[in-house]
Amino acid sequence: MPHRAEAELLALWRAGDDRAGQELCERHAELVARIARAYRPRQCSVEDLVQEVFLTMFARSERYTPRPDAPFEHWLSRLAVNVCRDVLRGEARAPVRPGLSEEGERALEWLTCGGDEALHEARAAREALEALLAQLPPDDRLVLTLLDLEGRSTAQIAQLTGWSRTLVKVRAFRARGRLRAIAMRRAERER
Repeated sequence: MPHRAEAELLALWRAGDDRAGQELCERHAELVARIARAYRPRQCSVEDLVQEVFLTMFARSERYTPRPDAPFEHWLSRLAVNVCRDVLRGEARAPVRPGLSEEGERALEWLTCGGDEALHEARAAREALEALLAQLPPDDRLVLTLLDLEGRSTAQIAQLTGWSRTLVKVRAFRARGRLRAIAMRRAERER
């Protein structure tokens, strides 16, 4: 069976062909999951976020217009970023301070006090970082995750978010400052 274009699959799905919709989801599941993982949602799983993105894709399928200069993946990526940002904004309205394990607390102390330990358990460090990132506004969390943790370029982030490259750089600079301030306040409280 020849590879069908996404626009054709969407049209078939709108006409009632559920298999076309399933094929479209399977084809782009990893792309959407990567974007969802970049957000590290607190209140819903990555799988739930992926499902929300696909539901939104189907709800807005009539808005997609194939263009030679912008593949379907660009449209879907932008849609996924917007859905994820909406979820994070919802989380921001009800902030939750995630509890840390003892290892996470040690890792956070190490990060803020500049400890000399050469190696720290990756899991504990990741937990500490996620606890700090969870306290940032959604756009700050997004830009730091994409730029610093995933290693994406400012051009890629601009394409995903619709921001200019300059805005990506400015947001990253400000987000790092806020992250540093959060870590320092936490360290002061615990002294």
